[in-house]
Amino acid sequence: MAAASDTATIPIQVNALQALCRQVFGFRLAMIALAAPAALVNANPGLSTRLVGIAVVVTFMASYVLFRDWERFGPLLLRHPSLLALDTLFGSLLLISAGPDTTLAYVSVCTPLLAGLVYGWRGAAVFASLQSLILLLIYATTSTREHTGIAESSLLPGLCLIAGAVGSSLRNLMLRFGAATQALTTVQARLAVTEAVSAERARLAREMHDSVAKTLHGVALAADGLAGSAGAARMDSTLIKQQAELVARSARRAAAESRELLADLRRESDPDHGTDVLVELAARTRDFSTRTGLPATYRPTGEHAVPPVPPAVARQLLTIASEAMENAHRHAEPTRVDVRAGVHGGLLRISVHDDGRGLPPGTTLEQLRRAGHFGLVGMVERAASVGARIRIGRGGHTKGTEVRLELPLAALTTPTA
Repeated sequence: MAAASDTATIPIQVNALQALCRQVFGFRLAMIALAAPAALVNANPGLSTRLVGIAVVVTFMASYVLFRDWERFGPLLLRHPSLLALDTLFGSLLLISAGPDTTLAYVSVCTPLLAGLVYGWRGAAVFASLQSLILLLIYATTSTREHTGIAESSLLPGLCLIAGAVGSSLRNLMLRFGAATQALTTVQARLAVTEAVSAERARLAREMHDSVAKTLHGVALAADGLAGSAGAARMDSTLIKQQAELVARSARRAAAESRELLADLRRESDPDHGTDVLVELAARTRDFSTRTGLPATYRPTGEHAVPPVPPAVARQLLTIASEAMENAHRHAEPTRVDVRAGVHGGLLRISVHDDGRGLPPGTTLEQLRRAGHFGLVGMVERAASVGARIRIGRGGHTKGTEVRLELPLAALTTPTA
């Protein structure tokens, strides 16, 4: 299912580290495949051949699994460094059988590089030292030691130390770059929220001018007319009554408009009395279900309370959620709609999922724009206006469409000195 707008939910530094780790295991796969025949041929018949065969299968399959499904099995390797140590021992068995002059020697350099990427400088130091010691022992015990100089036998152990340092440095560089990118994203979101609040205040000022001010001007004109009619030589009681009723209606309308605008301004100026998005979202979900007859359920998620959201920002978030429910009802033919909202990892997340027919494959914003379907386009533009990230597609569901909004909580707070 193609998403109309999709932003990564995983930090950029994690994506980059995953890509590098995959490349390391892809390189290992190629080197093991090339050196496996030499390792099996050089192994002694019997038990040695079986052990080398087992080592080939284990190292190859482990590299393939981690290369193919790093997101699934990478965290297991991160939590248990002993698995990498066990892999190192199997690789050493292959290296002893095939010899340090084969392509398996390059696999040994991958281990400290991977340790630096996954575990940092401490892991890089441990595995670089372990791999270097194993290589030195292999050079010391192989039959070619008489023909190998000290410089040549120290080359690979030295490369292991360098690879460990490179892996650790790359990890630190990516983490710093990711932290800077995350900080930039937060600042951009905060600026977008500030601009949205400023735009809302400007709107309220325009409405004050266009509604209340004009209504009061009309009251003044009606009052002048009433005064003129009351001061005439021949008073028309019917006309005076009509003018008095006009003054009363205009005054009541001006009072109602003033109360509404002042309430909005009070909410805008007081950050401690922002909109409770969860309460309002639950109410809108109930209203949608009652009005349309389509079963719609709301459930709060996350472990932390949602802070008050500026009304200008809350209005956009709630409008997007309402539009997502309406789109599902009008176009997707679903049997139910599920609405979820809560705080997850420093993000205010709102999700609207329906089990309908979903978006057509290959749908893009440009296609929707050309076809005149501006509902999804407007949702994306609203999210961008307040610095929120939006994802529209199937998500992690087997069918239907999910609209997911994510707004950094840091964007809702004013930074202090």
